[in-house]
Amino acid sequence: MTIATAPRRAPVLADLGSASRARDAALVVAGTMLIAVFSQLVVPLPFTPVPLSLSTFAVLLTGLALGPGRALLSTVLYLGLGTAGVPIFAEQGAGWASASYGYVVGYVAAAAHAGAAARRRADRSPLATIAAAAVSTLAVYAFGVPWLMASLHVGLLEALALGVVPFLIGDAIKAAAAALLLPGTWRLLGRTAPDARG
Repeated sequence: MTIATAPRRAPVLADLGSASRARDAALVVAGTMLIAVFSQLVVPLPFTPVPLSLSTFAVLLTGLALGPGRALLSTVLYLGLGTAGVPIFAEQGAGWASASYGYVVGYVAAAAHAGAAARRRADRSPLATIAAAAVSTLAVYAFGVPWLMASLHVGLLEALALGVVPFLIGDAIKAAAAALLLPGTWRLLGRTAPDARG
């Protein structure tokens, strides 16, 4: 009779190196800072209140590189600071009273999903990384579109036209970039990390 054991979670890139709470805290803050910086790389679109930015790309990278726990904390910290008034949202925005705030809430779910996918080795192959990025991006829209509808008092079709369709090409480019960066980094390292720590 064999005793079944729970499958071990795969390491993510942030698991490489020595483990410590101080290091994990630094990684969490670094993830928040990455999202904050990339949120300022913005192309305003005149026909929609939702700006085109690289924040979602930073969220994907944070989730895939840090794993679900640290990425969750990074995005919650980003959301909390911005909601409290620190101008770290896109275009140096802050607070919850904006049409695009729902997208920021969605970053938390997106980062956690990307991190969980990385724990299942989705960050090791381009196709799996693209799939993880696509589902994570859908999580952003799942929160962003209803908030946009409520903020602008528009229906679903108009919200999709304003808050989804203009960004699909950019989303595809971000997913492809993540699919190059994450598996490529693992190949360059030429190694596997010890079992996941958390």
